[in-house]
Amino acid sequence: MTEYTVEFVGTGETISVSDKQTVLSRCIEEGIAQEYSCRVGMCLACSAEIVEGEVEQPVAVARGLTEEEAERYALTCMARPASDLKLDRGKYPPSIEGDAEGGPETASADD
Repeated sequence: MTEYTVEFVGTGETISVSDKQTVLSRCIEEGIAQEYSCRVGMCLACSAEIVEGEVEQPVAVARGLTEEEAERYALTCMARPASDLKLDRGKYPPSIEGDAEGGPETASADD
């Protein structure tokens, strides 16, 4: 198992994440406020722009990202680091950015 450093741009937050763990699960363990709703890549709320580094997220394209977007954006609920990373949270792929001002819609408590 390999550990990688994940830095969140503009927040001063840095965590260590193993290559066997998702970025989101580690954020939750560390108490970092990473947005998410579903944990399976369907809502896209956990999107982050990949500023530096690489992730493994084999089903991201099937979950709503284009192939090009999957190279530039991580769905943190399924992305596992493949190198040290710099992620910019709250950045959404162009295909969903216009769906709702400020990012993707998340499920309401009534859903």
